[in-house]
Amino acid sequence: MPNPDPRLAAMRTTGGRLRAPGQIAISPDATMLAWTLGGRGGSVLNLTDLTNPSTKEKVVSVAGTSDCSNGAPVWSPDSQTLAFTSTCTGDKSGQPQIFLYSRATGETKQLTHLKGIFQQVAFSPDGSALAFLFVENATRSAGALAAMKPWSGVIGEDGVEIQRVYAINIATGQTAFMTPADLHVYEFTFNPAAKQGEIAFIAAPPPGENTWWIAKLYTRTHGGPVKIVFDPTTTQGPMHGLQMAVPRFSPDGTKIAFIGGLMSDQGSTGGDIWTVDVNGEHHHDITPGIDGTPTYISWTGNDNIGFVEDRRGHTLLADYVVSTQKQDGVQDLGETTVSGGPIKNAIGVSDHGVLAFVKSGHDTAPELWAGPFNGEKQLTHLNDGAKNPTRTESVEWENEGFHVQGWLTYPKDYDAKKKYPLIVEVHGGPSASAGARWGQNTWSELGYFVLSPNPRGSFGQGEKFTAANIKDFGYGDLRDITSGMDAIEKKVSIDKDREGLTGWSYGGFMTMFGVTQTHRFKAAVAGAGISDWQSYYGENSIDQWMVPFFGATVYDDPKAYAKSSAIDFIKNVTTPTLVIVGDRDGECPAPQSFEFWHALRAEGVKTQLVIYPNEGHGFRDPAHIADREAREVAWFEQNMPAK
Repeated sequence: MPNPDPRLAAMRTTGGRLRAPGQIAISPDATMLAWTLGGRGGSVLNLTDLTNPSTKEKVVSVAGTSDCSNGAPVWSPDSQTLAFTSTCTGDKSGQPQIFLYSRATGETKQLTHLKGIFQQVAFSPDGSALAFLFVENATRSAGALAAMKPWSGVIGEDGVEIQRVYAINIATGQTAFMTPADLHVYEFTFNPAAKQGEIAFIAAPPPGENTWWIAKLYTRTHGGPVKIVFDPTTTQGPMHGLQMAVPRFSPDGTKIAFIGGLMSDQGSTGGDIWTVDVNGEHHHDITPGIDGTPTYISWTGNDNIGFVEDRRGHTLLADYVVSTQKQDGVQDLGETTVSGGPIKNAIGVSDHGVLAFVKSGHDTAPELWAGPFNGEKQLTHLNDGAKNPTRTESVEWENEGFHVQGWLTYPKDYDAKKKYPLIVEVHGGPSASAGARWGQNTWSELGYFVLSPNPRGSFGQGEKFTAANIKDFGYGDLRDITSGMDAIEKKVSIDKDREGLTGWSYGGFMTMFGVTQTHRFKAAVAGAGISDWQSYYGENSIDQWMVPFFGATVYDDPKAYAKSSAIDFIKNVTTPTLVIVGDRDGECPAPQSFEFWHALRAEGVKTQLVIYPNEGHGFRDPAHIADREAREVAWFEQNMPAK
């Protein structure tokens, strides 16, 4: 974009950079905490002695290398060996490898010489082997967020890359795949009570980016037969047709727990906590009717499960008794989020019940915390004195029998005597939530209010709330949003003639659909949106996600898809709308944005379409990300300026 707003460059210069801890691992004996810290030269791996946290952290490094990154730490069962990934291999390929650090000798050695993409490294229960998800000779990440391969060859048959569980014997270096070639594995876990290497895993036939929504829970022991433990596609009851994540064996190996619910994206986890006997019998929802959304679980005993819960903007840590389905304790961490593990909201839990996590929020800079349940203490002081330039508060309102929560961010130097514009920013998903985040807000810095709502369909208020938008995309959730706008207009000084709408992914759809349903918005920016659910079904790489929300395929019930298609209401639009997308987006393909832009242009509505080359659903190129932000700012400034 020529001549981007110079204030953006100034904000990047003056905004400051926090030192945020990254991934963590607490040793099973609760004596050591490994954690990463990023910098200009890459990520450094630190060790903190939990028996004496005041001592200086030890840095785990690979000899003779620099300008590289270390991450994804994981401890052996005996707490004596730390495995981690590193690009410090000396060959400049950027290919990460697995390294081992010995507490006894302080030495580090390279274990693997892989070619491909791997993740979720785990020790076997006896510590003799490491296993991980691996795509050999991978050309791209296996997830739907990454840029899709350019269309070429026999579609759906050529070049399909399958992610499997791969194991390496630490002593001998012998390697083997632990799962078959006809199943794409998304998550796995070892049975801690099995000596012969039993794993449980969530998997489905390839292609992996499309079939997670119909995945099953399997077990396999030492190369034996693959057994189906739980199949949501055939089960009867509330889990029918829903999704699973975070499988975990109980300590005695008799049960497997998982989070099950209506999930629109792999990695955006939420639902109820379920348990199933390892033989596949007696599956139970142990948190029926819970008011929030469990997002991560860990067994703390044979009859206890600890979990992280998203509840109306708060993060809770809870301990739950499986047999009685009652809480054994709960801790409210306030308006914060937690992180530190290989998946979202993961925390570290030792064999002795000591917890570790990175905690942050609107008013809480990211720092490491560790300690017993309800007794965690701050370990790091990397950001003492840091002050978030953005003022954000939780807001709640009632609409149509729903209690809705969201976040209101104030414009910089807010003066109640003045009128300010409002930008509504809708999260993706829809099964997700806008959480408490630390950091500079561009719109706030430029003089806008920002409303980040969690309408029906979001996480944070139980499964009924998450499922409340089934067969109703764009209707009830939009009414929740506009009701929230009404509520905050009574609270703060907002100019009703300068209200805008934006979002990415499902938020992009809500932007496209929203401007067809109301003239309330004076400007809009639709990122990676969906304009026509009927054509979208045949264009995207992830059509399986749609059936639980629409109740049938588009071929069986096209009217259900047409009901929420913005293109069918295009003649109602008067709002100037900027449309942005990546050219290799598999989740929300570029033709959806092209179709919407084409229709607006034909109808004489002010619009612009920007397509970024070699970008998927999640942009990767920093230059593209900066350019996208500049164009969004310019669009709102042109059509509903802050001043």
